[in-house]
Amino acid sequence: MGTTSVVFTKGVVEPAGLPEASLPVVAFFGRSNVGKSSVINSLFKKKDLAKSSSQPGRTTEINYFLVDGKSYLVDLPGYGYARLSRSLKAKIGNMISWYVGSDEVDFKWVVLIVDASIGVQDSDREIFSILNEYERRVIIVANKSDKGKRNDVSNHIRAMREDFPGCPIIRYSTKTGEGRGELFSTLWS
Repeated sequence: MGTTSVVFTKGVVEPAGLPEASLPVVAFFGRSNVGKSSVINSLFKKKDLAKSSSQPGRTTEINYFLVDGKSYLVDLPGYGYARLSRSLKAKIGNMISWYVGSDEVDFKWVVLIVDASIGVQDSDREIFSILNEYERRVIIVANKSDKGKRNDVSNHIRAMREDFPGCPIIRYSTKTGEGRGELFSTLWS
């Protein structure tokens, strides 16, 4: 279970910047501060592949990483962070919308990362609705499954099954490694 190469390719802010090569894409979505960068880094066992910050809202581009020369991992800006300026929130919202609806992107999977310790938020439901509208193949990563009360986390994950019907749901912890193998083999097998 592993890849030989994961390399940052480019940051994109508009359709004209999309990579020319038509390779399958595994796109990572999640609210700001949900641990999206940490999940990506743990998945590939690399500390600084995707830049993480203690300050939410740092990713402002659609970041492409070439995986083994065969597919792209795409790290999208986080959504739902209240402290961003109105103009930056609008810019990120527009960027996510055109990207999800793009016919130029060959989506293999869309990974929607949800915080298992607090449960599904309205912004997660909104993104999921958009992904469904475009018939994207979605897998839910219930991140931070090691945080909070065990019973609360189990209840939140059970509720995810209702909010995201038909989607695979993987319990995930960047600290313990729970779910890493399952997610990796699902996305890159």
